[in-house]
Amino acid sequence: MTAILSTPTTTISHPDQRLAERSRADDFKAFPAVLKSEWIKLSTLRANRAILALTILAGGFTSWAVATLITDEVLVVSVVYIYSTVLTAVFAAVAGILLFTSEAQHGTLAGTLTAQPARWVIAAAKTVTAGTIGLVLGAGGMAAGYVGAVAGGLELGDTSGMAATTLWALLFTTLAALFGLGVGMVIRHGSGAISSLLVWWLVVENLLTLFLPATVARFLPFFAGNGLLAIQSDTATADSIAVALTRPENALLFGGYTFALLIIGTVLLYRRDTN
Repeated sequence: MTAILSTPTTTISHPDQRLAERSRADDFKAFPAVLKSEWIKLSTLRANRAILALTILAGGFTSWAVATLITDEVLVVSVVYIYSTVLTAVFAAVAGILLFTSEAQHGTLAGTLTAQPARWVIAAAKTVTAGTIGLVLGAGGMAAGYVGAVAGGLELGDTSGMAATTLWALLFTTLAALFGLGVGMVIRHGSGAISSLLVWWLVVENLLTLFLPATVARFLPFFAGNGLLAIQSDTATADSIAVALTRPENALLFGGYTFALLIIGTVLLYRRDTN
């Protein structure tokens, strides 16, 4: 009799094969855990607490200073309380940038991606977290602005439009934080992303608005973002006022820029190395 010996074989799964075996349902089930992880990382980053404190201080001081120092026009609380929102949006954008770049620069992104291979889940969790940051900073800045305006001795004024103004302002700060997240995902370096954003926002766009026709300048991203506040600029001309976009149009435009950056950042998250 001839004995036939069979050699046991071991099948080794390739990492890509294991990833392919994951279903979309598994990714959705993992989302709450990834979101919780993002909140833990957010709460341990001291820069975020500093940004929140600066937002509240800037909001209160700006309104108080305007109420105290400007005496040649009639000002009321219902208008002045949102004056610091542009600065709040800047802080929100910086916080959104740090939400991604702090991981990319300190080497913790690789561990995050190892724990959760589905990168779209990480991008979605960071998007929700960044939007919440913008919402909280916007609310805190306007609350401080309200208190500062009252402390400055201003009358309350007509409050009929405050609810709508507040919602548009919150949309601006929320989108600004998401915009910052997109910039951070694209550039990946904290100081480079922050400096690029601030130079474009505070310098380049202001120069472009001086040289571009009003019909073109109104489509610049932060020109549209500022339009959500409906604050009349001292540099506004009759031509720029005549062709100004409405708040819904500005929201769609600024939101479109933000969405495009997030999509590009997510694609790059898939294509780039983790370190």
